[in-house]
Amino acid sequence: MLNIIVFCAACLLMILAVLFLPKIRIGKIKIDTYFLPVLLGAVLILCCGKADAAAIGKALIADTAVNPLKILVLFLSMTVLSVFLDELGFFSYLAAFALKHTHKGQTRLFFSLYFVVALLTVFTSNDVIVLSFTPFICYFAKDAKINPLPYLAAEFVAANTWSMALIIGNPTNIYLATAYGVGFVSYLAVSILPTIAAGGVSLGILWLLFRKKLSAPVECCAEQSVIKDKLSLGIGIAHISVCTVMLAISAYIGIEMWLVSSCAAGSLFLCSLIISACRREKPRALFRSIKRTPWLLVPFLLSMFVMTEALGEQGTTAAIANFLGKDLAVLKYGGLSFLASNLINNIPMSVFFSSMIKSANAGAGAMYATVIGSNLGAFFTPIGALAGLMFSSILSEHDIKFGYRDFLKLGVTVAVPSLAAALGTLMLVLLI
Repeated sequence: MLNIIVFCAACLLMILAVLFLPKIRIGKIKIDTYFLPVLLGAVLILCCGKADAAAIGKALIADTAVNPLKILVLFLSMTVLSVFLDELGFFSYLAAFALKHTHKGQTRLFFSLYFVVALLTVFTSNDVIVLSFTPFICYFAKDAKINPLPYLAAEFVAANTWSMALIIGNPTNIYLATAYGVGFVSYLAVSILPTIAAGGVSLGILWLLFRKKLSAPVECCAEQSVIKDKLSLGIGIAHISVCTVMLAISAYIGIEMWLVSSCAAGSLFLCSLIISACRREKPRALFRSIKRTPWLLVPFLLSMFVMTEALGEQGTTAAIANFLGKDLAVLKYGGLSFLASNLINNIPMSVFFSSMIKSANAGAGAMYATVIGSNLGAFFTPIGALAGLMFSSILSEHDIKFGYRDFLKLGVTVAVPSLAAALGTLMLVLLI
C-alpha cells in the first residue's frame, strides 16, 4: 500500500511542479523541478525496504530494448549531436536559407513541414526528429516574424504519430513488440493502417486549428547567417547524418541504437577536442552543448523505473491486469496506456504494461493498443515522453511559451481524436 501511496503522491506533485513551479534558482543556476518529487518517491521506497534493490539493479543492466540506461544513453547522445549543430549556428543558417527561398505562403510551408517530419520519423525515430527540427522552426519563425506555434504543433504531432508505423520509430515500440515476440514485418502489417488513420485525423484537426494564423504573410527579410567554424560544422553534420542512417538500419543489422548514438557522440567529442588542440583554443561549442544537455532526465527516468518495478514486486501489476480482463482489450489498454504515459512517462509505462499484458494473457491487440497509447500520449502533456520534456526545454531557451496548458489543449483537440481513430482502425485490422 505504501508503494501505491508514494507513487500517486510523486506523480501528483510532479504535475503540480510542472504547472506552478517549473524551475527553481540555486545561486545563479536555474534547474527544472519535475524530477524532484519522483526522485524523493524512489528514495523513500528504497529506504523503507519496499523494493528489492538487488532485483532493480539486475533490471538496470538487463539486455532489453527499453533498459532505462540504454534509453538514456540514446537520448542524451543524440541531444549532444543536435545541440552541437545548434551551437555552431547550423539551424539558424537553415532557417535563414529556407526563409530566403520562401514564396508560397504559410499554408504550403505548414503541410510541407508535416509531411517531411512524418516521412523522416518513419525511418528514424520521433526523438531524433524533435531534437533536430525544433531549433530550426524556432529560428525560422523568428526570422520570418510569424507565429511558430502552428509549425511546432505540426512537427511534434507528426513525429509522435508516424513513429507508430515501424518498430524502430519509438523505443517503446521496440520493447513492447519484442516482449510479445512480434517481428518487423508482422508489426508493420498491423500498425500501418492505424498510423495512417491517426495521421490523417491529426493533420486535418491541426489545419482546422491553425488555418487563420497561417493566412498571415511571410516576411522574407532575414539576412543570411554566417557559419564561422565550417570545419567543425562539417564534422558535426557528418556525425549526425551517419548516426541517423545507422539508427534507421540498426534493426536490420543487429546493432542496438544506443551503441550507434553513443559511438557517434564519442567520436564527435574526440574530433572536437583534436580540432581545438590543433587550433590551441578551447572547444567552446562542445562544452556549451554538454552544458545544454538535459542531464536531469537521468534521475527522473531512473526514479520512475524504480517505482514501477516496486509496484510490480508488490503485485499491483497483476491486480490491475486481472481487473482489466481480456474483454475490449484494445480500448482498455489503448486508453489506459495513453493516460498512464502522462503520469509516469511512456517508457516506464511500457515496462509496466508489458507485464500486465503477459499477466492477463490479453493478446496481441492489447500490445498494439499500448504501442498506440505510448506514441500518441506524447503530445497530451509534456510528461508523456522524453521528447516532450526536451521539446519544452528547447522552447524555453528560445523564449517561446508552450507549457502544460498548451499541451493539454493540443492533447484534447488532436491527441484524443487521433487515439480514437487509431484504436478503431486497429480493431478493424485485427478482425480481418
